[in-house]
Amino acid sequence: MDFGLDAEQAAVVDTVRRFVTRELYPYEDEVERVGEVRPELVAQIRSRALAAGLYAANMPAELGGGGLDPVTMTLVERELGAASYALQFLVARPSNILQACAGDQRDRYLLPAITGERHDCLAMTEPGAGSDVRSMSTRAVRDGSDYVIDGTKHFISNADKSDFVILFAATGVESTSHGQKKLISAFLVDLDTPGLTVTRGPSSVSHRGYHHSELAFEGCRVPAAALLGEEHHGFDLMGQWLGASRLTVAANSVGRARRVLELATAWAAQRVQFGEPIGRFQGVSFPLADMATELEAAELLTLQAAWKLGEGRMTDRDAAMAKLFAAEALGRITDRAVQIYGGMGLMDELPIERFWRDARVERIWDGTSEIQRHIISRSMLRPLGA
Repeated sequence: MDFGLDAEQAAVVDTVRRFVTRELYPYEDEVERVGEVRPELVAQIRSRALAAGLYAANMPAELGGGGLDPVTMTLVERELGAASYALQFLVARPSNILQACAGDQRDRYLLPAITGERHDCLAMTEPGAGSDVRSMSTRAVRDGSDYVIDGTKHFISNADKSDFVILFAATGVESTSHGQKKLISAFLVDLDTPGLTVTRGPSSVSHRGYHHSELAFEGCRVPAAALLGEEHHGFDLMGQWLGASRLTVAANSVGRARRVLELATAWAAQRVQFGEPIGRFQGVSFPLADMATELEAAELLTLQAAWKLGEGRMTDRDAAMAKLFAAEALGRITDRAVQIYGGMGLMDELPIERFWRDARVERIWDGTSEIQRHIISRSMLRPLGA
């Protein structure tokens, strides 16, 4: 494997880095202060991302997307990850699940998501079903030519800035050697559908301005044509999305960790105590060395998983290892950065405390660190019959 950038990849990285610096960084303090991204700023970032050719970079070129290969897309995610999540998410990468759209769904959901006319969110998590997805209670019952949906979803990211939801709901049960399991199906549901209520969820300490919502379905009726893919096979679609999303979390974590390390290194070189730059003291220089080493390891794990994805060989274990190590490395790197900055690291005058807060969620969403460890260890033990 050679992860040296070719000319095209170098140009893509340069384009994204300049976009992040010019179009996203200047608004981070505002978003932190007010906890919102102004509607006009949302429109501005989206339109400029479209103009720069950065919109839907993860989608196939034949559908109008950027058509980037997995390694190049991972480099894009790394660069975007350095910026405030509420801002970088507006440079949309529609869910790859939408590629399962068929017939009229392509014109109503897939293609408008790629052109920036419509925006998606994904609803999987429930108050009683987080890591244990199969225990979801939201259900969709067939009624003639429709499905009737009842249940509640929460922690639904970006629903307040979306037009439709990719919903996962139970549509039946099957008997297995481990007992009964719920059968899951996926649906495309417009957020203004009668019977669906969207409310803002509680505030989070991580990623201010990037909100999550609660979706309540009460007798919400959708046509059978809203079914995405095959009935009872939504879990398969979910698995395809989770691998890609975990790789995205890993790449974003690497990008943010790099920015934190650059700031901490500059601080250590400039801050003087006892007549010396604090970086000359081993208590500061050795943590910097550890941070740099962990960052390199996280990036290599992430790029390796992306390379395997491009080769059609990425496993759940590969994505889990990248997500686990990169997310936890980000946590350690931001924590050490706070220590290097000392008291100033906790002040909102500087961005370090924000990076520290933001890093915490990466070990939870898109599969907790514990779930990633379960995936990895299961891949080791199952071949031995354990």
